Order: sequence, then C-alpha cells, then structure tokens
Amino acid sequence: MATGIALRPLARPRIQQLPILSFLIPSLARLAPRKPRHASITTSSEPPSTEPQISTPKSPSPPKRRRPLTKEQHAFLDSALRVNQAGELAATLIYTHQTPPLTRSHPSLRPLLEHMHAQEAGHFATFNGLLAKHRIRPTAMTPVWTAAASVLGWSTALMGEKAAMACTEAVETEIGGHYNGQVRVLLQWVKSMEERGEEVGEEVRGLVETLKRIRDEELEHLDTAVEGGAKEVEGYGVLTGVIRGGCRGAIWLSERI
Repeated sequence: MATGIALRPLARPRIQQLPILSFLIPSLARLAPRKPRHASITTSSEPPSTEPQISTPKSPSPPKRRRPLTKEQHAFLDSALRVNQAGELAATLIYTHQTPPLTRSHPSLRPLLEHMHAQEAGHFATFNGLLAKHRIRPTAMTPVWTAAASVLGWSTALMGEKAAMACTEAVETEIGGHYNGQVRVLLQWVKSMEERGEEVGEEVRGLVETLKRIRDEELEHLDTAVEGGAKEVEGYGVLTGVIRGGCRGAIWLSERI
C-alpha cells in the first residue's frame, strides 16, 4: 500500500582521509618506481640516424709504378761510377805519396794529411763496392792514372807545403764540380719520376745522398788547401792550370774507356 512518505537514497558513508605520517614518507619513497640510472642502449631497431656510425676505411691508394731505368740512364750511371772510382783512387795515391816528404819537413801536417787520406780511402771503398754490386768494369786507364797520381803527389810534396796545397785545390775544384753535375742529373731524374707518379727507388735516393756527402767532403779539402796557402805558391796559375787540365782529360777518358 502506497504511503505518503518519499524514500531518500541512502547516502554513501564518508571515508575519513587519514593524514600520512611524516615518518612513513621515506619508506613510501623507496617503493616508488625508479628511473634507470644508465643511458638507454641503442639497438638496431632504432632509426639509422641514432645508431653509432662506423667510419668506412678509405681504400688504400694504388701503389706507384716503378719504371726501370732507360738504356741512357744505365749508361750514365756506368760512366759516372767508373770515373768516380778512378778519381778516388788517384786522390788516395796523391795523399799517400805526399805524406812522407811533407811530414818530414812539416810534422804538424801529419794529422791533417792522415785525415784527408782516410776520407779519400773511404770514398774509394764506396765506389769499389758500387762497381762490384752493379758489375761495372773499372776504367782501362787505371794503370796510367795510378802512375800519374803517384808522380803528382810526390813531386808537389817535394816542391813544398804550399805546392802540395795548390795540388789539392786544383784536384778538388775539378772533382767537386764533377760531383755537382752528377747530383744535378740524378735530382732531375727524381723530379721527373715524381711528376709522372712513379716510385723513386731507394737505391737512386741513396746514391744521391752518397754523392752529396762525398762532394761536401771533397769541398772541405778544397777549403783546407786554400786556408793552407795554396794561392801563395810561386807559379800558382800555371801549376793549378796544368793539374786541372790533367783532371779534365782523365775524366773524359775514363768516361769512355
């Protein structure tokens, strides 16, 4: 039976919100999810732009070509080394025959003469080795140059210290210029090879350095002779002119015979 009383909906019970006690906060913080400490690892699933790029090694440049020496270059080297060996033989003999007379009259010259002789002997050994290595025959004029150098050394020593120094100046002037010419030719070869992109062999470079070293030592002898009074000898112009002319003739013949 209907009544006149309207029913109210039941009200939800209100839950009282409890205050969080302050001593519980550190414990709750430890329960919270943590962010990873380490940076994320890039995987292959990531876009290519984010992956570490490995630099592709550059392909090595193609090796330079090594072209054999021409027939003319071989002929030049045969001639040059043959002349150099003959010239150093002559220089060694000059000092060998100058030393006894000069050291008797000027004992103080012994260290200097022995030093220059030792250098010339080293040069002679160097060119002997190069001739043997490359199978180049010595000049057929070797017996003539042996006798001529021995007489030149002995006679200029008898003429005195200044004449011996004038002999050294004349010989080293011609020999130094001769080595300079050889060095210029070889350096031109090196330049041409490099411009064509060809490999310059270590043997060619080594020969250039050897010639430059020997040239410098010969020019050192020249300076020593001038400082020793070479230009003060009587008849300096005639004496040095004859010796230099003989050197040029010996070089010309040794290149060809």
